[in-house]
Amino acid sequence: MDTPVPSRELEARMRRFRALMDAQHPGWQMAAFFGKINLYYFTGTMQDGMLLVPRDGEAVFWVRRSYERACAESLFSPVRQMESFRDAAAATSRIPATVHLETELVPLALLERFRKHFPFTDVQPLDATVADARAKKSAYELACMEEAGRIHRHVLEDCVPGLLREGISEAAFAARLYAVMIEQGHHGVARFGMFDTEILVGQIAFGENSLYPTYFNGPGGSRGLCPAVPLLGDRERTLRAGDLVFADVGCGVAGYHTDKTMTYAFGAPLPDEAVETHERCRAIQDEMAAMLKPGTAPSAIYEAVMEGLDAAFLENFMGFGDRRVKFLGHGVGLVIDELPVIAPGFDAPLQEGMVFALEPKKGIAGVGMVGVENTYLVTPGGGRSLTGGHPGLMPVSWERS
Repeated sequence: MDTPVPSRELEARMRRFRALMDAQHPGWQMAAFFGKINLYYFTGTMQDGMLLVPRDGEAVFWVRRSYERACAESLFSPVRQMESFRDAAAATSRIPATVHLETELVPLALLERFRKHFPFTDVQPLDATVADARAKKSAYELACMEEAGRIHRHVLEDCVPGLLREGISEAAFAARLYAVMIEQGHHGVARFGMFDTEILVGQIAFGENSLYPTYFNGPGGSRGLCPAVPLLGDRERTLRAGDLVFADVGCGVAGYHTDKTMTYAFGAPLPDEAVETHERCRAIQDEMAAMLKPGTAPSAIYEAVMEGLDAAFLENFMGFGDRRVKFLGHGVGLVIDELPVIAPGFDAPLQEGMVFALEPKKGIAGVGMVGVENTYLVTPGGGRSLTGGHPGLMPVSWERS
């Protein structure tokens, strides 16, 4: 997937966005994009620049750096060079009073620099509209995600058992896992849309470290390297016989991700309670996957699952203690946490071609986070897994490092 994004693909994305803007914001006049992920979505390159989309004119990608690389990588047209927003403003025939922006992303200082040369008076959000445009994947996007899912399944189901040794630290295991993923074709980063979120490989934890508090909006936990970098894995926590190994990681190809969690029982079986709980989480995932059909509302999937769970099971479900998330799955694509979400309030019906990660999980005191996660494509027959179907809690023999 190192070839340029086809021009027909880029044109289709822009048509889809414009149609959604017309439907959702009938009076819109101009949209401006600054975020590199959206710039990549529309232009096929990730540069420092701005995409201006006037309602009644052609969209222009203004690039500050690197114009040379943008021209080499992108089949979008036109791409123009600018030193500052002044150059773009001078070439723009009409600047409307209202401009639609990525309000979840654009900082105030950038907004004020933009306004200095584009003196509009009102800002309106376009975040939900571009999220809707990105939610339904094209054949090109699905090909990238199919390949990401193939790599993901192979690494977590086939390769990881050979990386686990008694005495290895979480950090060392995560580093080895990352190297294998790169060797197999992973694009090297796991991107999230959640504000100011950093991630390396994913959440890697042994035993109760998978319950450790974290700001990350997910059911699992992780200590990380240190308070300044709560990522990768704990240097001090080493693998022991009887440990649960929790690996919640993203994998990507050409910008597009899949999301998968695998758990492993190292050296000895886990307690019966943990195994039984894990099996119930797996059944919940299967139940949700069967409902991933066009026309079904994500909120209806959430309600159907939650209403079927008893109070005892709900304790520590989708988290641990009072650190629980209020979703059961989420969209996946150019970022791992795309919209829509399998959660209350997401009432728009699913469409064929949407992709979701389903992740029912539950914390077990003294053991860790059990459960499962795979990435599914919405089809008329229900969700089709892109990341394999291993049941999890894979037994791994005890080998010394």
